[in-house]
Amino acid sequence: MKTLFQPVDPVLIHENTFRLIGKDWMLVTAGTMAAFNPMTASWGGLGVLWHRPVCFCFIRPTRHTFGFMERGAHFTLSFFEEQYREALNLCGTRSGRELDKASAAGLTPLAGPTGAVAFAEARLVLECRKIYFQDLDPARFLDSAIEENYPEKDYHRCYVGEIVHGWMKPPSA
Repeated sequence: MKTLFQPVDPVLIHENTFRLIGKDWMLVTAGTMAAFNPMTASWGGLGVLWHRPVCFCFIRPTRHTFGFMERGAHFTLSFFEEQYREALNLCGTRSGRELDKASAAGLTPLAGPTGAVAFAEARLVLECRKIYFQDLDPARFLDSAIEENYPEKDYHRCYVGEIVHGWMKPPSA
């Protein structure tokens, strides 16, 4: 990681998180170099919990990535330039049960200090340690969006991760 990326304190990241996650998308990757799976996400957020920088992301139990998230203590969020939109699209529409998504998308996996997997092509990587999870409970939704977002009743699990390492590509990279 250190040869491609510079460490960055998450507090110093000045990007618009609504654009970063909702418009640009991200890869949530769980597992180790021996076995991992990335999935594209456009839901989630960044913030502060218990005076720590955190992320939160949502994964359906039916997704291949879910098992990796459940087994591991760490995961990454990887953010890319627009030129990788097709790679993100592939990782969001194909299952890792069917193919090696990283290879099919032309992405180069690499391990961070915690052993969590990120990608050499990313411009920003947040390496996270799971600190909380909660299954979404439809009885607690106060908005009708629950019906339109869950026609199959396959509710997400929310994970909160403490951001333990931030990595950013140098401007000339």
